[in-house]
Amino acid sequence: MAKTDRYKKLFSNTLILGIGTFSSKVLTFLLMPLYTSFLTNGEYGIVDLLVQAANLLIPVVSLGMNTAVLRFGMDGETDRRTVLSTGLAVDLIGFGVFLLFAPLISMIPTLSAYTGWIYVFVLSSMLHYLFAYFVKTLQKVRLFAVCSVIGTAITLLLDVLFLAVWKIGVIGYLLAIILSDVICTLLLFFFAKIYRYIRPSQIKREVTRAMLKYSIPLIPTTALWWVTDVSDRYMVTWMISEAANGLYAVSYKIPNLLILISGIFMDAWQMSVLTEKSRQERQKFFSNIFSMYQSVIFVCGSLLVVFAKVITKILVADSFYASWQYIPTLILSTAFSCFVTFLGTIYIVEKQSKHTLWDTLIGTIANVIGNFILIRAFGVQGAAVSTAASYALVFLVRAVKTRRFIPINWDLPRFAVSLTVLVAQCVIMVLEIPYWIPIEIALSAVLLVLHFRPLLNSAKHILSRKSGV
Repeated sequence: MAKTDRYKKLFSNTLILGIGTFSSKVLTFLLMPLYTSFLTNGEYGIVDLLVQAANLLIPVVSLGMNTAVLRFGMDGETDRRTVLSTGLAVDLIGFGVFLLFAPLISMIPTLSAYTGWIYVFVLSSMLHYLFAYFVKTLQKVRLFAVCSVIGTAITLLLDVLFLAVWKIGVIGYLLAIILSDVICTLLLFFFAKIYRYIRPSQIKREVTRAMLKYSIPLIPTTALWWVTDVSDRYMVTWMISEAANGLYAVSYKIPNLLILISGIFMDAWQMSVLTEKSRQERQKFFSNIFSMYQSVIFVCGSLLVVFAKVITKILVADSFYASWQYIPTLILSTAFSCFVTFLGTIYIVEKQSKHTLWDTLIGTIANVIGNFILIRAFGVQGAAVSTAASYALVFLVRAVKTRRFIPINWDLPRFAVSLTVLVAQCVIMVLEIPYWIPIEIALSAVLLVLHFRPLLNSAKHILSRKSGV
């Protein structure tokens, strides 16, 4: 792909996916007052654990095939009918096997009362993800974006109906997501004409073997990421209380804005980099984009720290306001998570999923050990610190290992200073030292100045590519 077309396509896909993802996620974010008003701290804690458990089960049940569908469908080397048919067959067989474990699922205390709902949640979400990923391989990004907005609008309307009007609590929350997934699956199936690509006769043993070889290492990887992301919530529930986990779960919402900003770009980035064949151009492409990416993450993370209290006050009920104290640490954790995800695309490009597994294992072990030690010592804040430290460790490991495949040109002095400033902001905010407000503003200004030129140059670069200059 020509350099001009490559940057233009990345900009276009980012814009389109951004409209869909940003609008849908922001609408969900703005519903926080509804969730925190009609769910108690304990109920919100239960909802969080149920959704996170389902998110863990989806890649396990599907054997990671949904991700393999995206990877193999994008490379242009395999018939897409074979790719989708194989992915769908594995998903359905995996769900059939999963049904056999219903008695075991019903024995887990937190999940037992909602076993049936978890099964429906997993199936509907699994098929939605499969078709959504496949639509990306067809380059139908506008349909993907529109469907994201429609799905979120449906979820929001049903949330209002189930929580505020009918007041059916936890089940209403789950049912809104399930119905949204079902409707989105049907929309993608018919509007993208996915039925044309489902051909059981096209399933080929060698392709199935190659896809499984790629996807199976992703199963323990996903499980380990889940442990890293969610074990702290289970351990907070176990070691403190469900109400404490409810506060902790709410505190994740503002840092997730950073994930939102990153995710919009990463969706488009994966689509662009998977179609790039030249190794030399990949290195240059990765280096240029990472320079812009780190600037966005640092600046946005800094601003979120500054406004953490204000956003929390506006968006959550008074009983959840204390959650602000965990937000700065989780923003730091999320920043490292974003960098880890970016570097992980190198493994995706190189089909090196086994390296993802080992990196993740290191972070998970560090996180679990850290949770045991730090939650006992510092309560809920200890869980946030443990998560941030484990992501930082994975980032360091991955930054070294990925240079074997695609060596990114780092601006280490700028990166180091930016990281130091962000860490300082988080510490100052959590401790609320004297004059913390003007200090926070000054530190954010430092980051803005430090990254102004890279962001400006990146904007000019993208816009010049867009206009063909």
